[in-house]
Amino acid sequence: MTTRDKAIQIFNSAVTSVQPAQLIPAHLFISDNKLHIFNQQFPIAGLQNIYVIGAGKASAAMAKSVEEILGNLITSGIIVTKYEHAIPLQKIICAEAAHPVPDESGVAATTQTIELISKAGKGDLIICLLSGGASSLWVDVPAGLTLKDLQTTYELLLKSGATIDEMNTVRKHVSAVKGGQLLQYAPLASWFSFIISDVPGDDLSVIASGPTVADQSTFYDTERILKQYNSMTELPPAVSDYIHEGLNGKIRETTKLTDKVFNHVHNHIIGSNSIALKTAAACAETLGYNVVMVENTLHGDAAERGTALVRQCKNYTGNLPACWLLGGETTVAVTGKGKGGRNQQMALSAQLELSMYTNNDTLTFTFLAAGTDGTDGPTDAAGAIAAQYSIELANEKKLDAAAFLNNNDAYHFFEQTGGLFRTGPTQTNVMDLVIVIAEIKTNG
Repeated sequence: MTTRDKAIQIFNSAVTSVQPAQLIPAHLFISDNKLHIFNQQFPIAGLQNIYVIGAGKASAAMAKSVEEILGNLITSGIIVTKYEHAIPLQKIICAEAAHPVPDESGVAATTQTIELISKAGKGDLIICLLSGGASSLWVDVPAGLTLKDLQTTYELLLKSGATIDEMNTVRKHVSAVKGGQLLQYAPLASWFSFIISDVPGDDLSVIASGPTVADQSTFYDTERILKQYNSMTELPPAVSDYIHEGLNGKIRETTKLTDKVFNHVHNHIIGSNSIALKTAAACAETLGYNVVMVENTLHGDAAERGTALVRQCKNYTGNLPACWLLGGETTVAVTGKGKGGRNQQMALSAQLELSMYTNNDTLTFTFLAAGTDGTDGPTDAAGAIAAQYSIELANEKKLDAAAFLNNNDAYHFFEQTGGLFRTGPTQTNVMDLVIVIAEIKTNG
């Protein structure tokens, strides 16, 4: 087994550990003629309606697991996932829509979701399935705005270099479902949100833009963030006007903790990057690696982090072979015209640093950076792998890695060097994983 194969095996073990089929049965099951949800029990004979809704890249697999447990107890349901992430369901409608920039299908699915939960009353249960991607897949168009206005705003945010919590603060304030506002459509029902976290720190109000969670952010925060990234003047005029109306109190704020609706809401994180990293570490140890680092706070500029991490690993003097494991989510301020994602950008910066190694160096490195959802930016790759073979092929083809990096074109670089890492949809999403392996060079 090659080192590349071992890195992929570590990655796959982590992704498997956060599959909905592994996570949901621990929190939703039937026993002794009672339905158990989190720490609550409901006699089967006394159940009224159970509605299942959800959004995100993992929501289809989450819904499938819920169907397998509840079967005909489900009254009806609808979830929306990213295009090509759908799987067959029996009782729950599985819709698809665009991500990361929303489209008409996302608006339609959100409207259907609202229509469904508006039927729920006192005594009814709403099971809400949320994972990364829901901020774009559950999208409504507030009065005075158009879908095009929202699409332009989302595109600005994605290219700005803003963090996920900053982006979602803005998204929450150009919506009537995000930031706890979805609850207003079924205020008497009991809500149970099963959440797979894809944000640093597992902040419930940030994951999926917190549709069932109290929100502390305000229109003032929204304006500050847009000004910070020089996006305020680039907004569509209607969005700028909408935010100013919010600042002047003419548009209702997101739902705050004092709202009585939260008396019936139960939000639980069932899957996270920490779980994936723990499994990855166990797998790496099984493969014989000394695990040097397990850290889930990866953030900042993707290229800068890739360079810094390789430099750190180069200075390692401990036991070999060694493995570093990091999780989190970096950012990229897009200035070029190329194709790629934050993980490919990080891997390319790592390759540049690795290519500066001299013939006297005794270690060889393999650097894998990928999204656990199987998607890195607007590409068909989960990420990329930088290693000696990709360095040699780049030299052979006379590819200027720095030029590709500056043009945000890591995809086309790794496409030519065999470094693209494709997994297809993984049906989960717990941010990104970075795996670095150091081994002693062998002759030949």
